[in-house]
Amino acid sequence: MKSNSVYLTLFLGLFLFGILGACSQQTVEPTTLRIVVLPILDALPMYVAQQEGYFEENGVDVEFIPASSAAERDQIIAARQGDGMINDLIATLFYNQDEIQIQIVRFARTATPDFAQFSILSAPNSGITDVEGLRNVEIGISEGSVIEYTTDRLLEAEGISTDEIVTIAVPKIPDRMSLLTSGELLAANMPDPLSLLAMQSGATVIVDDTQHPEYGNSEISFRKDVIDQNPEAIRGFLAAIEKAVNEINADPTKWDNLLSERQLVPAPLIGTYKIPVFPTASVPSNSQWQDALAWAKGKAYLTNDVAYSESVNSEFLP
Repeated sequence: MKSNSVYLTLFLGLFLFGILGACSQQTVEPTTLRIVVLPILDALPMYVAQQEGYFEENGVDVEFIPASSAAERDQIIAARQGDGMINDLIATLFYNQDEIQIQIVRFARTATPDFAQFSILSAPNSGITDVEGLRNVEIGISEGSVIEYTTDRLLEAEGISTDEIVTIAVPKIPDRMSLLTSGELLAANMPDPLSLLAMQSGATVIVDDTQHPEYGNSEISFRKDVIDQNPEAIRGFLAAIEKAVNEINADPTKWDNLLSERQLVPAPLIGTYKIPVFPTASVPSNSQWQDALAWAKGKAYLTNDVAYSESVNSEFLP
């Protein structure tokens, strides 16, 4: 009987050893996250993370899906062909107005006192040199967007009343740039780095969000169902982004090839454009969210409240 028990114990030990050995040889496949990307500078940390292997280090496989416009980006996300994107507070409000579809998990980029994200410029030879010159002057914008939001908020912060702010819809950025630099538009709101390109053509910055950085920002967002199903992948993704941001901020001069290859900066600016400081791990504040919500409701773009706590999720920040 004793001999049998010894053999049984030995058999069970070898059996378990074999199972554990087999398990140890199995590799866990990384989760693939499909990120819809526009050709904007805000995406630079994502490309750095991919190039330097930071996604792989954190157990995430990232597939980039290019989109030529915010509308195309949103169509891809709505069709569930993409998992995440770079967007903004206004776009997130629209997504979540009826139900929570996406959540912001991190700032992508923010304006700082030294680096503008959105600028209102006057046309060459327009004679407009200060904010006072923008009263009742048509300003080219894209309606229902962060461009319109920052236009209103920047001018209001500089003392222009709501009824003195006049805008005209020019949704395509190349059209807005062309009309501004030709003088057919006296003023327009342009994002960085295209605002710098407009300046090279003679446009003048009248006001930008370096003076009011709380208004200029973009965010990394994911579909909520993707977050719920893949929390560790989101955590790994953001850890990789953090490492890339630290790398960029430590030496912003070494990424010209990526800027050119990914068309994040207009060709005439390559070699002279100074990459801004990217934000470290953080999300928009409740006050920033409430201000965007108040603006959207004041414009009648939204009629109901959208909860900050359900739309902004800081749980996965490193």
